Amino acid sequence: MPLLIIIFGVVMLLILVTVIRLNTVFSLLITSITVGFAMRMSVVEILKSVETGASSTMGQLGLLLAFGSVLGKLMTEGGAAERITTVLTAVFGKKNLPWAMVLTGFLVGIPLFYNVGFIVLVPFVFMVCASNKLPMLYVAIPLLAALSVTHGYLPPHPGAMAIALTFKANIGLTMVYGIIVAIPAILIGGLLFGRTLKGIATNPPPEFFPQKRHDDEIILPGFGISLFTGLFPVLLIALGSFSYLILPEGSFWLIALKFLGDPVIALMVASLLAMYTMGIRQGKSLKQQSESVEEAFRGITMILFIIAASGVFKQILVDSGVANYIASLTNNLSLSPLVLAWSIAGIIRLVIGSASVAGLTAAGIMLPIVQAGGVTPELMVLATGAGSLMFSHVNDPGFWMFKSYFGVSIKDTFRSWTLMETLVSITGLAGVLALQWLGI
Repeated sequence: MPLLIIIFGVVMLLILVTVIRLNTVFSLLITSITVGFAMRMSVVEILKSVETGASSTMGQLGLLLAFGSVLGKLMTEGGAAERITTVLTAVFGKKNLPWAMVLTGFLVGIPLFYNVGFIVLVPFVFMVCASNKLPMLYVAIPLLAALSVTHGYLPPHPGAMAIALTFKANIGLTMVYGIIVAIPAILIGGLLFGRTLKGIATNPPPEFFPQKRHDDEIILPGFGISLFTGLFPVLLIALGSFSYLILPEGSFWLIALKFLGDPVIALMVASLLAMYTMGIRQGKSLKQQSESVEEAFRGITMILFIIAASGVFKQILVDSGVANYIASLTNNLSLSPLVLAWSIAGIIRLVIGSASVAGLTAAGIMLPIVQAGGVTPELMVLATGAGSLMFSHVNDPGFWMFKSYFGVSIKDTFRSWTLMETLVSITGLAGVLALQWLGI
């Protein structure tokens, strides 16, 4: 019966979002409450789950989202993304431009939300393809595959971070394993697959073509400082996670690095650094910086509420006993918990469209299995994140963004974008299983 209720809840959410077109936040909350009643929870229990789910999720992710958005906006306005793209393109040359796009998507995508990275970098795809007379999707798919992987696998992105916090995984180890898994996923889903798409005709609308970003008198930041600023939060988190290997327990520097390596602190410090490297250093006042920060905060309002509402859905599933019920069912199955997590996230992604909702919901369902031990939390984060990228289609805003920007048909969008996301997801699972086989 609980499985039927879950299916009913997923279908109900799908209908509310895609057919009735009710706002996602309302749809998630209505579905959560309905599932709670169907699971015979009392009114008091449901309200408690709503409060706990929203507050716990927002308490962990609110500042991460805020500072991540600020860092991304400051890097964009400061010209760091443009500098990184330009230099890598010049270094790699025309023949290896897809490799340059992979590195660009990976490096620039780490501090940027997916939609921001898409909007910032796709105009450079247009510019690169126009100047070198290359097929657009041949160049774009490697970049977008890299963006997808950083979004799905690697903290401090909100989806991966939320799953890592749910499973209480080590953030630094998750990042290291995630990079290992990301490499084959990008190679297969991006570079190799992109070569098969040269024949797809594209017709991007004129308003989407790149416009001049900077006045002639404004000097773009150097490549080194741009790269350093973008990767600075990753550096701090890595130092905080691995400093115990070389520093004595209880030492001042170990405590300091662990403090700075906290994801919230790391992103805050990186945002402050970006205010200097991408702002004050280029002659911008603190007042101008503050305006940019406020715009960044306003831009993530809906994302914050959607994630909070998805946290409610997850909490309802946990508090109602659905998660424990599914965990008990899987005890007698020979299916690997990693495959199960990937499958659950993939199914939810398929019917709902939101990678964040898919990942968080699957994490809530799989939490008892992780708590029982026997599976590496960091690998569970990656398996769940990979599943959340599975088969993007018409209920995913990214599907329509891709179609609109590149001016391709729905059929060709399925053939390119949807297959790319699916390849990235399947390759990610294969990479996670390989790490488990190696004894990690």
